[in-house]
Amino acid sequence: MGLFDGFETRRLMGAGAEINLRIAGSGPPLLLLHGYPQTHIMWHKLAPRLAERFTVVAADLRGYGDSGKPASDPQHRVYSKRATAADMVAVMQQLGFPRFRLAGHDRGGRVSHRLVLDHPQAVQQVAVLDIIPTLTLFETFNQAVATAYYHWFFLAQPVGHPERMIGADPDYYLESKLRAWSAGDDVYPPEAMAEYQRCFRDPATIHATCEDYRAGASIDLADDRADADKRIECPLLVLWGGKGIMHRHYDVLATWRDKALDVRGAAMPCGHFLPEEAPEETYQALSAFFA
Repeated sequence: MGLFDGFETRRLMGAGAEINLRIAGSGPPLLLLHGYPQTHIMWHKLAPRLAERFTVVAADLRGYGDSGKPASDPQHRVYSKRATAADMVAVMQQLGFPRFRLAGHDRGGRVSHRLVLDHPQAVQQVAVLDIIPTLTLFETFNQAVATAYYHWFFLAQPVGHPERMIGADPDYYLESKLRAWSAGDDVYPPEAMAEYQRCFRDPATIHATCEDYRAGASIDLADDRADADKRIECPLLVLWGGKGIMHRHYDVLATWRDKALDVRGAAMPCGHFLPEEAPEETYQALSAFFA
């Protein structure tokens, strides 16, 4: 495909789902996690450069891309951030990395937040890209944010409703989201878009990604409320799009100062998809932090 030349593709069993990943490089281990509605392919502009300094692992979350899509449950625990984070800890341990650096964008950032709370010994440093904490967002939605982030409520509707509507034209839904949340044109090369389309056309992916959002609106909130007094112990880097929705409506850095002991960060000159819209600036920020 050319996007991940020099990377090895592997499949390893996580804590409850088989995980598809790419790995390359040498040096300290760095795990990269993607968001909705993408796959690990979103790191294609950064992963090869980061692999010059780190052992890079770019993985598909359970339910996404070519990773396993286990049967869902009524409580949505199967697609909770806790379960998804446990996958990644198990995979990194199998690769020989009981402790690693971690960066997550969008849903991958939410998995990263849960991972560092549940497995603080596993993470040396963590970066989250263009998110504020899930509980904070749910507790502060206003009309403007809810309109921009309507998909949080649409995808969390009862099983079958969003799946059927998205499934009627998955390419349209996928592309509309990618374009609406970015701040520029021609962000996604044809090879990357083709991979996003291939994966998102799978009805099992559509269902699993809806389950991710159902978990986010239910069991994840219960877990976050139970851990409301916990703080991220390792250094945290927060990056966000200076032309994006979160920047317009929140003091992004302040929301994370309530959740972590050591926080730094900055806005990037882009919309939501930092690694594809502002690859140079995002690379420099991540590389400097993790170094």
